[in-house]
Amino acid sequence: MRLVTLENVVFGYADEPTLNGISLEINSGEFVGIVGPNGASKSTLLKLMLGLLKPWQGKVAISKTNQDGKRLRIGYVPQQISSFNVGFPSTVIELVRSGRYMRGSWFRKLTKYDEQKVENALHMVGMWEHRNKKIGELSGGQKQKIVIARMLASDPDLLVLDEPTTGMDYESRKGFYEFMAHQVREHHRTVVMVTHEQAEVQTYFDKLIMLEEGEHGGWKCLTLNSCDGHFGPED
Repeated sequence: MRLVTLENVVFGYADEPTLNGISLEINSGEFVGIVGPNGASKSTLLKLMLGLLKPWQGKVAISKTNQDGKRLRIGYVPQQISSFNVGFPSTVIELVRSGRYMRGSWFRKLTKYDEQKVENALHMVGMWEHRNKKIGELSGGQKQKIVIARMLASDPDLLVLDEPTTGMDYESRKGFYEFMAHQVREHHRTVVMVTHEQAEVQTYFDKLIMLEEGEHGGWKCLTLNSCDGHFGPED
């Protein structure tokens, strides 16, 4: 099932386009990577996909429903969202619980089902034992994990992550890639992730979207399916 479609999208922040002629599809149950050099407008592409920015030209379509015909739930983790300062007053579990309020009123009481979802999300990212810590006490990698746990607690169908492994060491990044692949395979979610670590993560992707400079200005994209077949042997 097609969740997101961009057709010949053009967008920029000044007089010249930064993205020029972008066409791509995101289908249900895919693990999709978006790569490109610094300044390639990868974050801008995510915002266009989510409808947070309007294209100058072209079409962006987001499905209103998931594969089961229910309302499509989207979880989005922007870049640098985990940079809480040391004085941030919330505890880990309070922040993750707030992900459940996205499904209803802020004034309702969380149910046992909600609390189980929160606990499951913290276990998924390996942060349950830190649940009562203040967020400002955590490392950058731990903060990133709890932001992702909050998103998972909201039960999204589509996860959109902008450089989520920033601040993680190699082993943590590898575990994160495996965790996201598990979300796709076992929980039937769709994951779209911007990364600079293409060599590390490309074997996990079902589809790779590469941003490269266009001949007439701006960045265009090349979509590769079944990524292993396109990269060739290493030297």
